Amino acid sequence: MPVIVFASSKGGAGKTTACVVLACELARQGFDKNIEVSLIDADPNQHSAAWAKLEGKPSNIRLYDNVTEENILDVIDQAQEQTPFVLVDLEGVASSAVVGAISRADLVIVPCQASQNDAKEAVKTIKTIKYGANIARREIPFSVMFTRLSAAIFTKTGKYLTQSFNEAGIDILKCSLIDREAFKSIFSFGGSVNALKTENKKEQISLDKAAKNSENYAEEIKRLLKKGIEQHSERSITNV
Repeated sequence: MPVIVFASSKGGAGKTTACVVLACELARQGFDKNIEVSLIDADPNQHSAAWAKLEGKPSNIRLYDNVTEENILDVIDQAQEQTPFVLVDLEGVASSAVVGAISRADLVIVPCQASQNDAKEAVKTIKTIKYGANIARREIPFSVMFTRLSAAIFTKTGKYLTQSFNEAGIDILKCSLIDREAFKSIFSFGGSVNALKTENKKEQISLDKAAKNSENYAEEIKRLLKKGIEQHSERSITNV
């Protein structure tokens, strides 16, 4: 079962938001099919766990909280046996827990705001991913995901960073997380973006856009996972 790891060496990059939003959308899509999602919070700040303990968490999301470097690999193994999707919210340092989780990942998402400082930290995280890949003795797919982008304009800095990542051969998700109030509200009120309600038409439009952003994000992640599985199968056949 695929393990999706969220890693960033910098706080405030949107790591937990990206993890929780994806968990909610995968849970929404899988609810009628009895598909469950594991959410592993291995960040000492426990922001994912705090959200999950509010009212409204989708019933098909399983929370594993207070996960440490001593038990993270065992927890990932257990979660893989129980649910089709495993999402891991890591701490913002290059610890043994981070490297261990990355070594088990089928995909690593590196959240990054459109700023030079965030980009530098993203490069640090990518080095950690490559180190984890060496330990695992396999390629570990990863993508940078821009977060907290303006809905109105993609900044000059954002365009420059996109070009820089492309020139360095670093994959960037086509879908970014837009800076919308809905993505902040779920950490205050609980639940998912789709569960938020308002009688204000303007606010409802914003909620609908946030829900669509979540859906597009999840669809791209599923395509990347499928591509990774296909490439792995091709390599396995070639090596026979």
